[in-house]
Amino acid sequence: MTLHTVSSPLSVTSWQHLGDWFATDGLRILVTLVAAGIVRWIAQRSIDRIVASASRRSEENHGPGRASRVLRAATGLSRERHAARIRTLGSLLRSLVTFVVVLVTLLTVMALVGIPLAPVLASAGVGGVALGIGAQSLVRDFLSGIFMIVEDQYGVGDVVDTGTAIGTVEDVTLRITRLRDGDGVTWYVRNGEIVRVGNRSQGWSTATVDIPVAYRERLESVVPVIEAALAAMDAAPEWGDRMLDPPQVLGVESVASGAVTIRTTARCAPGEHFAVQREMRVRIKEALDAAGIQGPPLPGDMSPGL
Repeated sequence: MTLHTVSSPLSVTSWQHLGDWFATDGLRILVTLVAAGIVRWIAQRSIDRIVASASRRSEENHGPGRASRVLRAATGLSRERHAARIRTLGSLLRSLVTFVVVLVTLLTVMALVGIPLAPVLASAGVGGVALGIGAQSLVRDFLSGIFMIVEDQYGVGDVVDTGTAIGTVEDVTLRITRLRDGDGVTWYVRNGEIVRVGNRSQGWSTATVDIPVAYRERLESVVPVIEAALAAMDAAPEWGDRMLDPPQVLGVESVASGAVTIRTTARCAPGEHFAVQREMRVRIKEALDAAGIQGPPLPGDMSPGL
């Protein structure tokens, strides 16, 4: 009985202290944890809604026209690439929100428990400065990678010029970009070292072909032949799907050495202008030959009238 009478007040006192702690600091900690969970949930939901809205706007911005259809099929403007980029950005934002919420919650709980934050923050500040000095290039690579993803400067499959190397993008991470050049060499370029980027796969490319004909040929006979050849090329499905607009005859580019040069252009999907130029030359030459239109004189040709 003696032990019971002695231990009972101690037990009651311990439970009272525990109850008082739960009613004060414990309740504050619980409220802090619940508030942190609610804030994180709201932030995650907001990010998901923003990502979904951005995906819908991305699909709506590319209309049903010919140019939009060709660009979606041949460039980085496809829905798949936009969806992948937006998902990557959403994942990055969710991770950042989680880290901030957890850090603020941890510091708040430490303050409620009674742990002095001044030494902790001072140590963290010194450690952060040391880490920043020792990992400047790594931090710069990560920040550059984030901005590249956010701004959609390039993506997998694009042909880019980073200043250091020119090639097709095979992989893009927050730290490096992997390229493969025309010789098959793989280049690993740190994002922080990329000062400028020339993307040859965004927007469109221009096919330009200069056609020289003999000076004595009449332009009112030459131009319709060239226009008919280009119109036939545009009507061909295998070539019309590579051009954003019908090819055009701009007119006389130069007159020199017994020749008149007529310039033709076509706005093409990125990377398709080389093939389009070659086909334009073939079709225009065949059309001019069939119409009996002569080309410029060859070196040493002293034919009369040239």
